[in-house]
Amino acid sequence: MTISSHLQELDGLPAFDFPTPEAEPKTTLPDAGSVAWRIAADVYDSEEEWESAFARFLKAVDTTEVRALIIGAWSEAYESSPDGVIGALVAASGQLPSLGALFLGDMTYEECEISWINQGETGPLLAALPQLHSFGVRGGQDLNMSGIRHERLRSLTVETGGLEADVVRSIAAAELPALEHLDIWLGTSWYGANTIVADLEPFLTGARLPALKSLALRNSEIQDDIAAAMAGAPVVARLETLDLSMGTLGDEGAEALLSGQPLTHLKKLDLHHHYMSEPMEDRIRETLEPAGVVVDLSERESARDDESRYTAVAE
Repeated sequence: MTISSHLQELDGLPAFDFPTPEAEPKTTLPDAGSVAWRIAADVYDSEEEWESAFARFLKAVDTTEVRALIIGAWSEAYESSPDGVIGALVAASGQLPSLGALFLGDMTYEECEISWINQGETGPLLAALPQLHSFGVRGGQDLNMSGIRHERLRSLTVETGGLEADVVRSIAAAELPALEHLDIWLGTSWYGANTIVADLEPFLTGARLPALKSLALRNSEIQDDIAAAMAGAPVVARLETLDLSMGTLGDEGAEALLSGQPLTHLKKLDLHHHYMSEPMEDRIRETLEPAGVVVDLSERESARDDESRYTAVAE
């Protein structure tokens, strides 16, 4: 699977593409706080850089009312970091007092494959926006999340086709006392993923995430190992949603999960894109659905052997 479409909404607001220089004079702009504004450079016509598009945006919109920003493609994202993008956002942070949600790197595979997106240091961006409650990033190449501290952030999403263990450990060490939703796409070793279950231990205990209600450790080629670790993970008892989807989960991991601590308190268990057998699917439904747990077992994949399994998103 590839990322074939842009985000349609962010933080409950519909996405709206800030127009090109040619279209802007003819476009009626919505109220600043009514949409999630997507700002992107035209990757097929690089005459306008992302920073120039953002400068136009700052002049055209009442930025004090902007609630959500979606950062789309910047020029040559497959070989250029977003340092200029991040610098522009940091410089304009004082003009965005109502900004609560930010997504960095909303690109389709036609613009830049997820594992080719160059990222950078996100700490200064989060530090400049202490009012944020939702932050997401797509692409793990050179992603740096070390030293993050944020008092209000409630949702953090990191989408990659391959995430290095150093980044995972940095996220685990972050100071995020208000975080309720954590979503990490770990990816495949083909694209740099080298996380082992021991690296996930801070998430499994939940000791550093006192407000966590929703945990997604997904899109992983070690999904069976993660499921087995979840069977006894202390954090599970206080979760409302557990998401182990998009990876290589098979009967072995599912068996360990079912044999561990009860999951009947969950509101939702998401296991879509998996390699479980039909009988195992039936066991999961029979165990959890009578208790009111919403279970997603869609997209059952097949493979000749364990080596033939693949994650939903890689390149």
